[in-house]
Amino acid sequence: MNSSAAPELLDTAPATPLERTLVAAFLHHVPDLVYFKDTASRYIAVSKSKARRHGREHPADLVGLSDRDFFSKQHADRARAEEEAIMRTGVPTVGLVEKVLWADGRETWVRTTKLPLQDEHGDVIGTFGLTQDYTETKRAEDALEKTRKELFDASHVAGMAEVATGVLHNVGNVLNSLNVSSTLLATGLRQSKAESLGKLSALLVEHASDLGNFITNDPKGRRIPEFIASLAVHAIEERNRLLAEVDSLQKNVDHIREIVVMQQAFATMVGVVEPLNSIELMEDSLRMNAGALVRHDVRVVRDFTPVSPLHGERGKVLQILVNLIRNAKYAADEGDSTDKVITLRIAPGAPGRVLLSVQDNGIGIAPENLTRIFAHGFTTRKEGHGFGLHSSANAAIEMKGTLAVHTAGIGHGATFTLDLPAHDPSAPPPKRP
Repeated sequence: MNSSAAPELLDTAPATPLERTLVAAFLHHVPDLVYFKDTASRYIAVSKSKARRHGREHPADLVGLSDRDFFSKQHADRARAEEEAIMRTGVPTVGLVEKVLWADGRETWVRTTKLPLQDEHGDVIGTFGLTQDYTETKRAEDALEKTRKELFDASHVAGMAEVATGVLHNVGNVLNSLNVSSTLLATGLRQSKAESLGKLSALLVEHASDLGNFITNDPKGRRIPEFIASLAVHAIEERNRLLAEVDSLQKNVDHIREIVVMQQAFATMVGVVEPLNSIELMEDSLRMNAGALVRHDVRVVRDFTPVSPLHGERGKVLQILVNLIRNAKYAADEGDSTDKVITLRIAPGAPGRVLLSVQDNGIGIAPENLTRIFAHGFTTRKEGHGFGLHSSANAAIEMKGTLAVHTAGIGHGATFTLDLPAHDPSAPPPKRP
């Protein structure tokens, strides 16, 4: 131990007995770990709590020792470098939370404040500090963060599942249309007059030797021109009707293909932040809700202002917009207006921002629900589960954006606005997963 260290502290000790008593009482009873070190980072005085922390009963047992006697070389070297910087610059370290590696392999966490130690002339003669055990708090924080992340991930998955459910629902509606078209085609083919054409052909072959006389004088023969004309009209009408159904069937097949392609893009582009076209995103989101909008007779109004490409993840933006459009459809359907309208807007926001809005003229939102509208599990729909808007708000935050709502109250519709950063052309290109 360094026997010359203790007198150095005595030289700078309080001048009056009362001050000495106060310092002694403080070091004896303070629960936090208090220590004073010389310029070589050796302890010259410590609190009783600090001594017990190192398995010593008396504070004097630590005098002359250093961090190297208790902690790993890595931690001791880092502490020494930090204290040298404090003595050199006079700048303290305040409230630093750090991991401590002990010589025996233990790991703990502390919150430390260190300051320069000066004598009566203002000369720096070492450092002193106060350390609080932060281990249990850090464990609680880590557990809380893990729980928060799990909840966040669950909400995100729920949001993606909601989009997938909407996609499947929309595909189901298109499949119903396909089924109707295929049924009409089958019925039309079964009711075709092709069989009558075969009977006519057989009749003509039967009277091939006196065909002119048969058509001119025979009652059945005289009806053949009229029958052929009627058959031609029917065949043309049947062809046009079946072609219309085939055209409808092809369009529905293309619609399903578009939905599947968009869903595949949604699933495979997770984590890729890139410049995105706002109009394409709006139109894709509309297509993924098209069946429900048509079925519920909801009119869509587009109000698109030219804007810079936005900066975000395609899948997350689609997740948000699909949720907002679907919710707007429900709100418009539940409102009192006979003309159910959803208005989609694209507009520039604050400098470097892009705004995507979905407005409905539906049922509106009660004022008391505005503060809870994005809360996990909150919903005003009987069959809702409260994941859609919550996961959408989280997805917006992940992209450094916000999702906000405005309404004049019940019966006055609502507007949800997604505020996202615009793409910076000088930024490095995105990394593909």
